[in-house]
Amino acid sequence: MTTVARLVLGGVLIAAGALKIGNPSDSVVAVKAYQLLPESIAVPVGYILPILEIVVGVLLVVGLLTRVAAVIAGLLMFAFVFGIAWAWANGLRIDCGCFGGGGQLGKGQEPTYLLDILRDFGLVLLGAWIVRFPPGRFALDGALGLGGDSADDEEDDR
Repeated sequence: MTTVARLVLGGVLIAAGALKIGNPSDSVVAVKAYQLLPESIAVPVGYILPILEIVVGVLLVVGLLTRVAAVIAGLLMFAFVFGIAWAWANGLRIDCGCFGGGGQLGKGQEPTYLLDILRDFGLVLLGAWIVRFPPGRFALDGALGLGGDSADDEEDDR
């Protein structure tokens, strides 16, 4: 189960980061649209976020520093849940920018806040699962002696 959780959470982060990294100015627009951070902080966050997503996603997929990566991934997802809930509570009409794009919605477009929150909260739970249990099969942590061993693989069969 942990292997599947790693691959799903890592894959989502890699996809989200990869879709943003080619156009970082859109990522900055998406971060600013939440109106949560001052511009002096929103701009660097917009540029750094896609890189962080890709790095953490790759670490999860290969199973290297798995628990640390899972904590960071879980905190990222929790921050996204908070940000989307904030936008919803404050009546903002924005695209979450989760997989590129972002910013104000156009005419006729409706926000999908509830679905976005449920998806990201599910990913928070996957992060918590990965932190709680051994890294699972094919994780480099086990091969490098950084945590997890063959006994961990047996637990992964749960």
